[in-house]
Amino acid sequence: MLKESLKSLLSQTKIEPLLMLDENQLDQLVQLVEQLDKWNKAYNLTSVRDPKQMVSRHIVDSLIISPFLTGDRFIDVGTGPGLPGLPLAIANPDKSFVLLDSLGKRIRFIRQVCHQLGIKNVQAVQSRVEDYTEQNNSFDGVLSRAFASLDDMLTWCKHLPKNNGKYLALKGQYPQQELDELSEQYKIEQISSLNVPGVDGDRHIVVISAQ
Repeated sequence: MLKESLKSLLSQTKIEPLLMLDENQLDQLVQLVEQLDKWNKAYNLTSVRDPKQMVSRHIVDSLIISPFLTGDRFIDVGTGPGLPGLPLAIANPDKSFVLLDSLGKRIRFIRQVCHQLGIKNVQAVQSRVEDYTEQNNSFDGVLSRAFASLDDMLTWCKHLPKNNGKYLALKGQYPQQELDELSEQYKIEQISSLNVPGVDGDRHIVVISAQ
């Protein structure tokens, strides 16, 4: 049921031909939803309670930015229960992801899911982003979803990307005020409206680089 729902939602997006997910990847994404639903009852990892809604609001909403991933190494800051990092890692097994969060229960969930689902390209780290220094200046992309304002994200994460690395922020409504407040040392590379089937409201991705 969840797998059919996932397939149906993906077929309504422009990204399905680019993702080329096989049956094993689709099964992993469904198992991720099942584990999130199971853990959520005890650990309150997400406010979304309905597994079918998790498919659209967590899985498809994460996968929608896959075409924007340029490079090989990414860090998902304030990942929560692994969003968008886990779905992106499943869809892009050739890329590596560090999933960073300050809450232990979220990191335990991510590690358990990676173990159960055989996900090999994820490293889960419990840390505040400003304290994380193991991989200085080594990421092609810094991802955030419902993490912070653009200004805060850039301030806290400035030590993470390579010289030509990008910041990719998933936003709801067009973040005009946040864009207006950006320092001139940063360049807005791209702002795209995202079509996420099954999700009400606007979705945007903002791609930023340092000047």
